[in-house]
Amino acid sequence: MIAVSAETSSAVTLGKKSRTMHRIWRIAAHDRSYVKDLSVRLKITPMVAQVLVARGHHQPESAEMYLAKKLATLHDPETLPGVKEAADRIVQALKSGRRITIYGDYDVDGVTSTSLLWHCLQLSGAKVDYYIPSRLEEGYGLNCDAIRQLHSDDPERLLVTVDCGICSVVEAALAKELGLELIVTDHHTFGETLPDAAVLVHPRLPGVEKPYAFGELCGVGVAFKLAWAICARMGDGKKATPQMREFLLSAVGLAAIGTIADVVPLVDENRVIVHFGLASLLDRSNPGLKELLRISKVIEKGTLQAEDIAFAVGPRINAAGRLGQARLAVELLTTSDKERAVALAAYLDGLNKDRQTVERRILKQARELVEEHPDWGNHRALVLSHPEWHPGVIGIVATRVAEHFQRPTIMIAMGGVSGFAQGSGRSFAGFNLHAGLTACHDLLESYGGHHAAAGLKIRPEGIDAFRLAFVKYVSENHVALPGSAEMAIDAEVQLSDITIRSVTELEKLGPFGAANPRPVFVASNVELAAPPKKMGEGERHLSIFVRQFGQKMRGVAFGKGEWADEIASHNGPISICFQPTINRFQGRESVEFHLLDWHPEHTAAAVGV
Repeated sequence: MIAVSAETSSAVTLGKKSRTMHRIWRIAAHDRSYVKDLSVRLKITPMVAQVLVARGHHQPESAEMYLAKKLATLHDPETLPGVKEAADRIVQALKSGRRITIYGDYDVDGVTSTSLLWHCLQLSGAKVDYYIPSRLEEGYGLNCDAIRQLHSDDPERLLVTVDCGICSVVEAALAKELGLELIVTDHHTFGETLPDAAVLVHPRLPGVEKPYAFGELCGVGVAFKLAWAICARMGDGKKATPQMREFLLSAVGLAAIGTIADVVPLVDENRVIVHFGLASLLDRSNPGLKELLRISKVIEKGTLQAEDIAFAVGPRINAAGRLGQARLAVELLTTSDKERAVALAAYLDGLNKDRQTVERRILKQARELVEEHPDWGNHRALVLSHPEWHPGVIGIVATRVAEHFQRPTIMIAMGGVSGFAQGSGRSFAGFNLHAGLTACHDLLESYGGHHAAAGLKIRPEGIDAFRLAFVKYVSENHVALPGSAEMAIDAEVQLSDITIRSVTELEKLGPFGAANPRPVFVASNVELAAPPKKMGEGERHLSIFVRQFGQKMRGVAFGKGEWADEIASHNGPISICFQPTINRFQGRESVEFHLLDWHPEHTAAAVGV
């Protein structure tokens, strides 16, 4: 077992350049008899069996059920609070010829939710359209101006929100006053008062007789369940028609995209949705989705993984909303015109490149701000603001800043057209961000979101007071370190254990994402087989060849180019923390690894659990 070393748990120092902060490796304990039993009975490699045991599947029955992902395990949509009445009202409006307007959010979850429900209603013969607020001009969720305009244009319409609305108390009251029928479907954290809408659909709705079996659906997961219930009603009441059943099998692809992008836990039915959705995207995609997959350069792979959506497909959809043109993303996912799909996908690809440029500039400015304020070094959270920041991009950058400085981060764009500054926050080490904003609500104009990510509006002159209050709350209510400096390790292995077969079998544990990360391993007494090299644009990444007991293997560390000099200057063996992968190139397959962390062998930090 690797030895424990306290020196590697030092924190990142704000405003100063410091050497790499090596994290504590917490290696899961294994009962060899359990591992051997699983390996033999399920006919899997011991390495995969170790991971299953590390994640709580000690009995073959439990492990077998986990490996056998089935659509039949999805929970009955009729048990989701509010779905029955919502589906009844929608079908009644559809049959009466009333206009049904879907009011969505501008992020990937909202765009896929809007597109999925639009497809369902359009195939059902409904008079359906959609409304996506401008992120830059209207902000998140329902707004009173939009409600007045929608009512003025068609007072008889049925308004259905997706991925928003559960905190829209004032807006729902206005809709009721105007006589505009409103159905709210959402998954975000709600406040003390729920909106007075005709129906509320929410997986964690309070006060229901029987809570829903899985409370972690995202917006598109809720929309998928609602569409499922609508399809049943358009069939014989229990089963959908063959046409609508085929639609549902394709719609699970849209549901998978939103589920992955919204970073909800990939467990229970979220994991099932993503598993079958990834396969559906290759087999049942409409023209817009096909073109999006093509321009994202993932379709030629033959198989899709959750990471392909998270890092290639999702950002292109998100770029439209972040730069104020989310309606174009919905149009791409709903169009049947192939030429229009090609043009829209190319445009979204261009927006994504623009977003990346803006993001790099904001990240540089954020780090400079921290360097300019050394007193923030003792703060348990960061609240950064700048007049030049783009409100649509700060959320992505907040994630990177939170990870880099290892503390909850809120970034605020001060140049809002409404006179208010807009902020986006990201959590770190399990801090409940929504609770933190709630504690400071008297300093905010508005806020919303959930424990991991949230948005806010604030008057520019109130930012300093908010910073003090928020940092004080985090300091008094959350212990971010040393737990955040730990890495959960599934097993300690030798490089010879990492074979094509074992890595291929590891994929059965996926799809991987939040709450179900890719398996992480540790190998000790590893030597360099060649000097490490920096690679990629700006030499941002690291390429490394290592050797252990004669077994050689190549690894890559993304965004860790600075490790090259540190590792090269170390004399002697190292321990590596990594995730194995299979590199497929020109018909050849080889095993590689993604390097997550490393330690000099004599100071390697690890502890069994």
